[in-house]
Amino acid sequence: MDDASLIKTFVLDTNVLLHSSQSIESFKDHDVVIPMAVIEELDKFKKNSDELGRNARRVIRALDRLRELTSDVPGSLRNGVELSLINPSASGKLFVLSAPNLPADDPIRQSVDNVFGSELDLQSPDNRILRIAAMLKDQGRNVVFISKDINLRLKADALGLKVMDYERGKVNNDSLYSGFTSKTVSDAEINKLYHDHFIPAADDSGLLANEFVVATAENNPKHSALCRFHEDDRTLQLVSNYQEGVWNILPRNKEQKMAFDLLLDPEIQLVTLIGGAGTGKTLIALAAALEQVLHKGIYDRISVSRPIVPLGNDIGFLPGSKDAKLSTWMQPIFDNLDLLLSSEQERKPKSSSRYSAESLQNMNKLSLEALTYIRGRSIQRQFVIIDEAQNLTPHEVKTIISRCGNDTKMILTGDPHQIDNPYLDASSNGLCYTVERLKGERIFGHITLSKSERGKLAAVAAEKL
Repeated sequence: MDDASLIKTFVLDTNVLLHSSQSIESFKDHDVVIPMAVIEELDKFKKNSDELGRNARRVIRALDRLRELTSDVPGSLRNGVELSLINPSASGKLFVLSAPNLPADDPIRQSVDNVFGSELDLQSPDNRILRIAAMLKDQGRNVVFISKDINLRLKADALGLKVMDYERGKVNNDSLYSGFTSKTVSDAEINKLYHDHFIPAADDSGLLANEFVVATAENNPKHSALCRFHEDDRTLQLVSNYQEGVWNILPRNKEQKMAFDLLLDPEIQLVTLIGGAGTGKTLIALAAALEQVLHKGIYDRISVSRPIVPLGNDIGFLPGSKDAKLSTWMQPIFDNLDLLLSSEQERKPKSSSRYSAESLQNMNKLSLEALTYIRGRSIQRQFVIIDEAQNLTPHEVKTIISRCGNDTKMILTGDPHQIDNPYLDASSNGLCYTVERLKGERIFGHITLSKSERGKLAAVAAEKL
């Protein structure tokens, strides 16, 4: 087999470029084809102020740069430009091709019509993209069609094309890091943990920084302790039971205890909480926020955001102020805050520190933020909660996290099995990507919550429906 037969030709759909502007550089040893219909679709997005618009502009500029670098050869993009001009390690070429208006007796058109007949309307950009891929395949190229659109992948497969999702940035959700593990230790070590609150970790423990351990005595399974691995001194340190609660909220299972341990540790600057409906991820994050902002004064205020799916949709068409516009999207946050603040009033009915969500906003202790406008900001001394973070792309999560100063703590919560973004799934969303890429970092901690604590009905629904 010659080297030419090993080279693949990747035909990219528009959504791949909108998902990652660097995707044209991801196929270093192979050729990349961008159909003309994709350029037309990028043109529709380029004026948007959201992440899709920014990615569209980056791709267009990259293509224009390739054109300028080869301006002495008119039509260079059609004939193929070396990708090494923008990525020195790349050896393939990039092509921009248009779908020809083929006569009825053309073999490519016949092969397409044999599958779809008259249903493959070439007025559709998607179908023109597919025709480019079919044409290249008919020319003998090893074509792979890349799209994040499931329906388009199905149509391409029906045409006999090799199809793939864009895999860069994907993680294996089935083996995602949970944040804790179980280990069997001696009775003496369990006793020492409760007496000294720490024990040395074995050199070959294989534990990651801030990973939790459910330690169980080898001769007595009921004799156990919950601890966290501290990499600096390589010790397992006992986790508090939080018997007095956090903002009057008591943890109901070991995962919630672990989550509180991370949320209340100022040394941990980024925490991710993954869990299904009713596992308490948003509630305990808000409880920890209220405790550290209002009682301890570690942070100046709480900042809460939720993606308006798709991220970056302008909220300007809604009436009222920014907070009024966001109130509909933030209703789940208000539900949790009402529960937490009412429980505080019941605990201290005569206290002068009786809060409401509205009063916290008036005191500048609580702010609702639109992720649309986070780019360029520098967030200082805030406890930031990004709820429903599974609807963010890896690049969007990077943009958000990189806004944080040294004195800010950020919490990402979400459920990878409830994704509303049409081009993300449980393996490609930014929340899971963050967990997998940052595990083991000393300023990062993660916990997967599995048990629903909202109520019996919610637990049954989450498990059975």
